[in-house]
Amino acid sequence: MMDAARDIATDRMIRQAEEMGADAIVAVRFATSAIMQSAAEIMVYGTAVKFR
Repeated sequence: MMDAARDIATDRMIRQAEEMGADAIVAVRFATSAIMQSAAEIMVYGTAVKFR
């Protein structure tokens, strides 16, 4: 399930960058935190960039 959640988070990040007109995403980082027993959240973030 963690792999699937990581893929979903990455897809959302890519979609948001595309909506902003970005050409790439740099400095991508993943963060995971436990919410409660048997539950966690995955966050992915990076910087959307536009080439000249």
